[in-house]
Amino acid sequence: MPSFDISSKVDIQTLDNAINTVNKEISNRFDFKGSHVVIDLNKKDYKVSLEADSDMKMEQILDVLVSRSMRHGLDGDCFDLSKEVYPSGKIVKKEIPVKNGLNQDDAKKIVKMIKDAGMKVQAAIMDDIIRVTGKKIDDLQEVIQLCKSSELKIPMQFINMKS
Repeated sequence: MPSFDISSKVDIQTLDNAINTVNKEISNRFDFKGSHVVIDLNKKDYKVSLEADSDMKMEQILDVLVSRSMRHGLDGDCFDLSKEVYPSGKIVKKEIPVKNGLNQDDAKKIVKMIKDAGMKVQAAIMDDIIRVTGKKIDDLQEVIQLCKSSELKIPMQFINMKS
């Protein structure tokens, strides 16, 4: 039976390359000359730490971070931007967790969405991936299109397509 897996993984090397590109671009920008800017990636915990002089510069750094990450092939939704900026003396800081792997709630939402669509496929949660099986590859491709067009704000990759 044809099958494929839905996962939500972030390649740490690609993320590191994107962070290095952001560091280089911010250091070369005229409006950041002489400013305190720190962009650091914690590879173990999948967190990006940002420091800047003001909220306005923090917003510009976030914009560059998301756009450069997307150019490197990462999904813009992999950054959890829900945490607020907090002041620390003369600077502002922000911790941005990077979503890596499907948590159980997101996996249940995806499986429910697939089942509600009424397609002739089976979806099963296996740790941090979802295995989708069906009789026809066309049905599986419809599931991929459904997932891509959904508004779940979850970065998804479709891997291990087998026929």
